[in-house]
Amino acid sequence: MSSQEALRLAISRSLDLVEIAPNSKPPVCKIINYGKYNYERQKKEKTQKKNQNVMTVKEIRFNANTDSHDIDFKTKHLRQFLFDGHKIKATVLYKGRMITHPEIGRKLMEEILEKLTDVGKLESPPKLEGKMLTAYLIPDKNKITAYNNRIAKLNKQTAKQDKPAISGDEAAVIENAAAEEKTDTIEKTETTETTTETKSEE
Repeated sequence: MSSQEALRLAISRSLDLVEIAPNSKPPVCKIINYGKYNYERQKKEKTQKKNQNVMTVKEIRFNANTDSHDIDFKTKHLRQFLFDGHKIKATVLYKGRMITHPEIGRKLMEEILEKLTDVGKLESPPKLEGKMLTAYLIPDKNKITAYNNRIAKLNKQTAKQDKPAISGDEAAVIENAAAEEKTDTIEKTETTETTTETKSEE
């Protein structure tokens, strides 16, 4: 059908001739109510935008000589950002002549990442740019779900014992304490075995 015939047909029906696919050969047109078509298209775009997950980058900076209390406080915020679905950037700053000892900053970065890898995923290895060592982490949905399930399980156990509910940070402390206790038990066992062997040799 020619464009003139299509236009005449659209006018006879009190509708509009709208070009849907101008780049196709031949171009595709539709006889529709343009006002309604435009409204539906805008509505569709709005719903698509609403369903989009906007991931913002949250950054927290550390000094190479940051003490352990500040590290815990700042990593707690980074953890929360990951739980909220944000991408995070951890930066270690070298001030003055501290750049001559990059290993101090790298050790600190390893400590920070160790505290976050149970809920986040390292996007790329830590990179030194000028006097800044940076690392990016993104939320790991599977790890976060598993972590939340662990907390829920701990809360169920504490509820049975009529104890107050455990927060995410408290759960992390309990898990770390349990891991340390396990390590101490292994070390004690190894020491006992070594002592027994020495006595038997005598």
